[in-house]
Amino acid sequence: MGRAWRRSSVLLFCAGLMFATNARPVDDLAQLQQRFDRETDGVRKAKLMRKLGDAQFAKERQAAAANDYVTVGLVMESYRDNVRAALQALKKVHPDAEKHSGGYRELEIHTGQSIREIRDVILAMPEPYRPPMQVVEHDLMELDKEMLKLLFPRRPGEQPRPPQDPYNEKKTDTPPEKQP
Repeated sequence: MGRAWRRSSVLLFCAGLMFATNARPVDDLAQLQQRFDRETDGVRKAKLMRKLGDAQFAKERQAAAANDYVTVGLVMESYRDNVRAALQALKKVHPDAEKHSGGYRELEIHTGQSIREIRDVILAMPEPYRPPMQVVEHDLMELDKEMLKLLFPRRPGEQPRPPQDPYNEKKTDTPPEKQP
């Protein structure tokens, strides 16, 4: 019984190994970008952004290892544009992020992680290549702030602005007069 069990487990392991080597390879960057560009639903687009972003960062790491900082910049600009497109698609489908936060949360988390990675890239690259990457970092930080404000519109410690009445002729900017 022991010998038959070992033989069957070895055969199962070999069959599993053969299946794993014949399995379809992970989607490459071009295929993911095409899927992302075709996707019309904002939530699915935001969820797909994680896979696409991970593939873009893998390509960025390969280019940085080869000291190809032009490619690094192009890939990161494409990443920024993809985040912007995913956010616009989300806002179109679910303008109230506080109530429908699914895609917003995932996109914001991935964007926050990407900002940290871009900072590391900026520190590692030569000075002449830094300014375009700093622009990408700034843009991603602005997109991240926008997502956080959409997700958490009522922030503790902030005073809500009183609603402005366009028909009210009384100006609120002038201080009240002192009483004698």
